[in-house]
Amino acid sequence: MSERFNGVVVAGAGPVGLIAALKIARAGIPVLVLDSEPGIIQLPRAVVYHAPTVEMLDRLGLLDEMKVAGILKQDYQFRTVHGEILAAPHMSVLTPEDTAYPFNLHMPQHELANAILRNFLAIPGAEVRWNTRVTGVAQNSDGVTVTMESDGGTQAIHCDWLIGADGGSSTVRRAAGQSFDGYTHPERLISTNLVYDFEARGFARANFIIDPKYWAVIVKIDRHGLWRITFGEDSSLPEDQVRDRIAEHYRAILPDDGPYELQAFAPFRVHERSAVRFRTGRILLAGDAAHVCNPYGGLGLTSGLLDADVLGDALPAVIKGAAGDDLLDRYAEERQRVFREVTGPTAAENIRRLKETDPEKKRADGERLRRLRDDPGFQREALTFTYKLVGRPIGVPQQ
Repeated sequence: MSERFNGVVVAGAGPVGLIAALKIARAGIPVLVLDSEPGIIQLPRAVVYHAPTVEMLDRLGLLDEMKVAGILKQDYQFRTVHGEILAAPHMSVLTPEDTAYPFNLHMPQHELANAILRNFLAIPGAEVRWNTRVTGVAQNSDGVTVTMESDGGTQAIHCDWLIGADGGSSTVRRAAGQSFDGYTHPERLISTNLVYDFEARGFARANFIIDPKYWAVIVKIDRHGLWRITFGEDSSLPEDQVRDRIAEHYRAILPDDGPYELQAFAPFRVHERSAVRFRTGRILLAGDAAHVCNPYGGLGLTSGLLDADVLGDALPAVIKGAAGDDLLDRYAEERQRVFREVTGPTAAENIRRLKETDPEKKRADGERLRRLRDDPGFQREALTFTYKLVGRPIGVPQQ
């Protein structure tokens, strides 16, 4: 069975795909979202959203809802596994000239996605098809044919444009013939959610544990006492025994032997990779389908959401004839530049600093921590760094 859809199809109902879908639908263009899952994935994934993302959510009218569902964070700590605080930068040092949003938003990725989804589905004609897996893509000068499998069997849909926001293993990217250049980290990361009162024990709402073996990141997720610990382990260890090894890491990372409740965990491999091109004709890539990095620093989803923000303006401008389709080339080139020059290298440095053993590099890292501790100007520079992820304007005309 084949059907014609006069609009944009988005593959992937994560936050990136849904932000793009929301913006395009609000521009009055029909949007259909396809996702292979039965609903929003509930696994422990991203949790931290930086100031430029917060600003974007506010422009979209979503921030007030997010503030109720999540928490705001200004404080950081860099700690040793033995409890020594090496630096504690705080976003209260930022001025109105730095940002109107001197805080980060913390909330589980699935709650963010659900909030965006509710707003998308409130638009007449907006549609999501769950349990629908994209299996193939072909295009010609007037559109894209998407082949998909669902409970009803195999079918095809011909649309005007296709956005691939279907994650690091993107079918859309592979079908468009794009390689995914980069490397995979040797470690496996374990993302865990637990109930444990870190704040009562002197921790910030975001903490980086620096240690060659027990390096980790600890962040508060919500106002109900749920926290996230993400740590690394040897990827050669049996994955089916991950749960048994969590207790060992907790014994090293937690400041005491007080009770905790492990609520969820998920092992995953991490990569630093980018597609060769983020545009192939009428197929556009965004988020993890276009680029992936390790989660330390919360830069991956931030970059992906900013991809969606730019694309959600650029594609409607092209569809409505307000701009030539070279605007989409500029989208692809600039978002790739941001990842290759800013997001990827910074994320790689973030994970390196946590586990570094080389004496010379550790001395340089220690000097950086000293500046974060003692130099307010350097604190401001570090705390506003994520605005570099916004990138340069690509010339989207005002609608």
